[in-house]
Amino acid sequence: MTGFAKTPSPPYYAVIFTSQRNEPEAAYDEMAAALTRKVRAHRGCLGVESVRGANGYGITVAYFSDHSAIASWKADAEHQEAQRLGKERWYEKYQVRFARVERDYEGP
Repeated sequence: MTGFAKTPSPPYYAVIFTSQRNEPEAAYDEMAAALTRKVRAHRGCLGVESVRGANGYGITVAYFSDHSAIASWKADAEHQEAQRLGKERWYEKYQVRFARVERDYEGP
């Protein structure tokens, strides 16, 4: 787990990536770590939260300031290569959702 993202007051956007991994592969872990570092530094990225269970099921939420930041991240060459490899080798199934965060609050 990467911890809670420190997001600003809404509105902002969330890209939610849910996936079921195939068999574990070291190359995947390396690519995922590199992309997590890269997206955190990407213009307009507000933070990332990610978890993966022992059964390979995972969810990653990346928060962005606006649509152009999301489009820019989707167009990133390294990200596109990871998407290609994910489709070909790493994922049994995945789904991507886009949402506008209208409200958020914290608990204890």
